Amino acid sequence: MIKHVFSVLILVIGFNGYSQISFEEAYFISNSDERKEGLIRNVDWNNNPTQFSFKSAENAKEVIMTLESAKEFGIYDKSKYVRRQVDMDRSGRTLNALSEEKKPVFQKEQHYLKVLVEGKASLYAYTDGNILRFFFNTGDSPVEQLVYKKYRSSKTEIAENERFKQQLWNALKCEGITKNEVEKTDYRSKDLIDLFVKYNACEGSDYVNFENKQKQNLFHLTLRPGLNSTSLRVNNTQSNSLNADFDNSINFRVGIEAEYIMPFNKNKWSVIVEPTYQYFKSDYSRSDRTVLKKSIDYTSIELPVGIRHYLFLDETSKLFINGSFVTDFSSKASIFNKFTEIKTGFNLAFGLGYKHDDKYSLEFRYFSSRELFHNYKFYNSDYKTMSVIVGYTLF
Repeated sequence: MIKHVFSVLILVIGFNGYSQISFEEAYFISNSDERKEGLIRNVDWNNNPTQFSFKSAENAKEVIMTLESAKEFGIYDKSKYVRRQVDMDRSGRTLNALSEEKKPVFQKEQHYLKVLVEGKASLYAYTDGNILRFFFNTGDSPVEQLVYKKYRSSKTEIAENERFKQQLWNALKCEGITKNEVEKTDYRSKDLIDLFVKYNACEGSDYVNFENKQKQNLFHLTLRPGLNSTSLRVNNTQSNSLNADFDNSINFRVGIEAEYIMPFNKNKWSVIVEPTYQYFKSDYSRSDRTVLKKSIDYTSIELPVGIRHYLFLDETSKLFINGSFVTDFSSKASIFNKFTEIKTGFNLAFGLGYKHDDKYSLEFRYFSSRELFHNYKFYNSDYKTMSVIVGYTLF
């Protein structure tokens, strides 16, 4: 069964590669300062792009535009990128990549910088893997990197060059911005955006906060009741008479799912956590020389933690696939007509589902086998579950 689940996931992901990224209303500016309106394939770039796909109309031919052929492009109400030649320091920030040099080592590079705030004072970002750099300019001044660098001050100590704070204090002088406020600013987009927005507002300058345009609810809480189809096979290595094969039983389950949408790649990836109440109740009987009857009544709280991937079909519909690592917190259970302490093992869960209007969902989920008798030497078990889950997103 698990092989079939993997096959479905691979097929769906393959389909996703051809169908997910859409063209959206956009523009670009050519080297001759000519503005071209049309459609750009919105990849929601995690790393700054070096090229983009453009079409003048829905049915027009797709054209690849590069750093050499376009000086600026933007997707309306989403993002904007400008071509700039800048002095960039690429010093590493991981422990094994730190240098002993405090000063940044600049080299001239040309890139599309992502515009975060545009106004009298503008803020830009550049991302390439684990490299994150912020740039700024005021008025018509050249774009300059905000300098932040970790370095080794000795063999055992790590220090920080936070020159960006002095740069900000020198450039963003306004009655509403204090020295203490600048000193508390961290080298991250949220802090820097807040400061640039505050400066532009303080100066009475028109500005655009592109991050605000993209803001949305990235956290969802969903009520998820459903039905489990569960079977259990119990084996005793010392006596066959203690073996039992409990048939499939349909039982109720209910979970509350917390989901955080990752803010990149067009919100197609998320992290999910779903505390779930579930129970399994079934009977087993065998007749040979004597009539043997056994039963199980097992209740627990499951905690799946995993990753979800969305496949958008249209504006209101999307498929999703997810994989989770499941921990089970068991209480005492009635097994073989007596109360027994159950100690379970970890298992995996794989789901395939559909969501409509970011509100209603339906999921089929398959769980790999779970061991229920880790604390019993002569018992082993094969506990299997498949679930059908409906969901209603509260917010």
